[in-house]
Amino acid sequence: MQSIKLNTHVGSDGILHLDIPLGITDKEIEVMVIYQQLKPSTTTKTPEELGWPPNFFEQTYDSCQDDPIVIDSEGDFETREEIL
Repeated sequence: MQSIKLNTHVGSDGILHLDIPLGITDKEIEVMVIYQQLKPSTTTKTPEELGWPPNFFEQTYDSCQDDPIVIDSEGDFETREEIL
């Protein structure tokens, strides 16, 4: 017996569609579906809770305004044969 856990989305039609490749052909199998509705997260984590240093975004926002990043030319690329 194999177990597969998925997080998926039920469309507006209210029908769950499952496409699960098993690598099995021409065999009888038993399938059991157990579902649980996920509750959306109502709390938003702060940048500090996500691992950013305190005031990181306030200190770095607009830091390149006086010295914009310039991307140099990447040069010419070789011409390759067209794959047919």
